[in-house]
Amino acid sequence: MNVRYVQRGLASLAVASVALLSAGCGVEEKPKAEKPATTVPAPQTHATTQGAQPVEEPTETLAVLKGQDGFELTLNSVERDAGGFLTVKGVLKNSSDRGRAVPPLTRGNETEVLKHGSSFGGATLLDSASKKRYYVLRDTDGRPLTTTGISMLGAGKSAPIFMQFPAPPASTTEVSFQLPTFEPATLKLS
Repeated sequence: MNVRYVQRGLASLAVASVALLSAGCGVEEKPKAEKPATTVPAPQTHATTQGAQPVEEPTETLAVLKGQDGFELTLNSVERDAGGFLTVKGVLKNSSDRGRAVPPLTRGNETEVLKHGSSFGGATLLDSASKKRYYVLRDTDGRPLTTTGISMLGAGKSAPIFMQFPAPPASTTEVSFQLPTFEPATLKLS
């Protein structure tokens, strides 16, 4: 089969499709009745692979961790909640001049977490005073309670991320945050 013939046929089909869509195909659209919004969208835990998702400017910077290949992780909040959890939130940025893959080591090396794709499941909190290490929590299916699905970030792009841990005792006022391929950071707990 002649390749040029196929290319011309596809181009003609594309032009015809656009023309039909533009003309409305002769079908009259009825006005849609507006429905009141009854549901609230669930918070996103996935970022686009190119990091096109808008990132809200955080109000506070607790630490900026340098990683490999131009990645930076800015930690903006550490919050305890009444359920006994500690949530760390921040922004991952690709400060390099080209798109890069997020280092796969950020998801850790636990078999159960690896099954669920890219994540920040390798993050830990180290409580030196109690001599304990806290790992990212998992749900009943073994998925880490952290942002998932960020495998690439475009040049200069950012994506909001979070990680949830078991909360250290109330007497613990300082922990070391560690994420593979990034510098560690000391975080104050209130």
